[in-house]
Amino acid sequence: MRRAAPLLPISLTAFVVLFAFGCTPDSSPGAAPPERAIVNKGSDTMVNLALAWAEAYQQVEPAVDVSVTGGGSGTGIAALINGTVDLANASRQIKPEEIEEARGNGIEPVEIVVARDAIAVIVHRDNPVDHLTLEQLSVIYSGAINNWAEVGGADRTIVRLSRETNSGTHVYFLEEVLRLGDPDNRTLFATDTLLLPSSEGIAAEIAYNENAIGYDGLGYVTDDMKVIAVGQDAAGPFFLPSVETVNRGVYPIARDLYIYSPGEPSSQARDYLAWILGPLGQELVASLGFVPLEPTS
Repeated sequence: MRRAAPLLPISLTAFVVLFAFGCTPDSSPGAAPPERAIVNKGSDTMVNLALAWAEAYQQVEPAVDVSVTGGGSGTGIAALINGTVDLANASRQIKPEEIEEARGNGIEPVEIVVARDAIAVIVHRDNPVDHLTLEQLSVIYSGAINNWAEVGGADRTIVRLSRETNSGTHVYFLEEVLRLGDPDNRTLFATDTLLLPSSEGIAAEIAYNENAIGYDGLGYVTDDMKVIAVGQDAAGPFFLPSVETVNRGVYPIARDLYIYSPGEPSSQARDYLAWILGPLGQELVASLGFVPLEPTS
């Protein structure tokens, strides 16, 4: 995956070292721990996972209140730039111009990869199409193909569904699918693409619209939709999104999920991130349909 711009990334190993040697909680005799808050905002793809992390962590650290809101990766990163959050969730990497804007405010973004995800291409259960190439997805979403019959389906007009432009999933799909990972490619979504505000909105539309095609994070795939296998080219092979195909590196629409901190995390945010990267946090990643950084037993 391309790097957005130089910034301060933290690997899992490095973060554990920071946690082990950089966190010394106040243990004054007889002092009750103060109520502390972590403001966490951003990616709608990650919001259910972030809420699950926050709820589970409060059982571990009752004195720490993690406040979680969504709004999209762009919203979270904007809050990071403005210095109004402790942690920003993003399903895309921060952009070079966003890093520069943050630095202009005296903020040095720190990047932590907290999980991985596959973007599933989904259609109505009665749609006969079961596999597509990246090139076919690109021409469908750019509007060069408008009928399912052109890709082996029924003679029906294709209804294109997408997340809104503030969504990190939208940005990732635009760059890696419509533009096929080519930074010089300026392809755009067809003007009649329906932009929906949430992953749940796309899933609901797919469930009843036989002509629709959409994309969602793997954690939002349900039994009332059909998942399309995706291949690099017409010769195949074609792969369905799963933990196994993401870990093997064979599913072509997979990405990292990020949390960004405005500079080195505060002590309570650092404790929380270390817990997210640990066994309990990563078990929640797997249980919600995302891909943990390391296999959990």
